[in-house]
Amino acid sequence: MRILILTPALLLFAVSGCAPTTGPSNYDTEMRRLSETCAAQGGVLSPTRYQTGRPQTENVCKITGGASRLPRGDQPR
Repeated sequence: MRILILTPALLLFAVSGCAPTTGPSNYDTEMRRLSETCAAQGGVLSPTRYQTGRPQTENVCKITGGASRLPRGDQPR
């Protein structure tokens, strides 16, 4: 008799774990924010070899162009 009482409760618990979430996930939100920050600095996100579930440690911002230690021809020395 206990099995018949617990079965609906366990079934409901198991199905609730498969329920879809609403809205963007935290990972997507963090990834979009990281991408926007990197693009504002003139960089491009590049993946690392790590998979941690955190966009900050899975990607690096490679700055393209911009600052250089070499003098340009149009600047006085």
